[in-house]
Amino acid sequence: MPTTSAEAYLASLPEVRRQIIATMRELILVNLPTGYIESVNWGMLSYEVPLATYPNTYNKKPLTYIGLAAQKRSNSLYLMAIYQNPHDYQELLNAYTSLGLKPDLGKSCLRFKRLDQLPLDTIAHLISKVSVENFIQAYENSRRHKPKN
Repeated sequence: MPTTSAEAYLASLPEVRRQIIATMRELILVNLPTGYIESVNWGMLSYEVPLATYPNTYNKKPLTYIGLAAQKRSNSLYLMAIYQNPHDYQELLNAYTSLGLKPDLGKSCLRFKRLDQLPLDTIAHLISKVSVENFIQAYENSRRHKPKN
């Protein structure tokens, strides 16, 4: 049975992973701009634009701003807005470089096993800077440029 709350999601994890995901969750919640909501969606913690705010998504699901998941081999942090903005993406890469870290990047995600593998201050800053309105605008702009089938 899928979990339906952040607390249930965390409780389902082994202790070591629970601590890491709980710490990242707290970082997200402290820096999350007003208007996003936390839910469990797509099998992970999801920080979304509620459908009541923006119902016009291509799949009729809330727009996901951030995803946080404990997966089979590592943890994943999905930062959708950063991948929409080349300047923010470069800021993230520069933060890794300045800390002497090599990012483990997947498709729209950062994979990590430990918190010391992430530039947490930069991630917090990047999370805090994208309002719901700006995220919706970036989403709409990206949809305008999609080729029609």
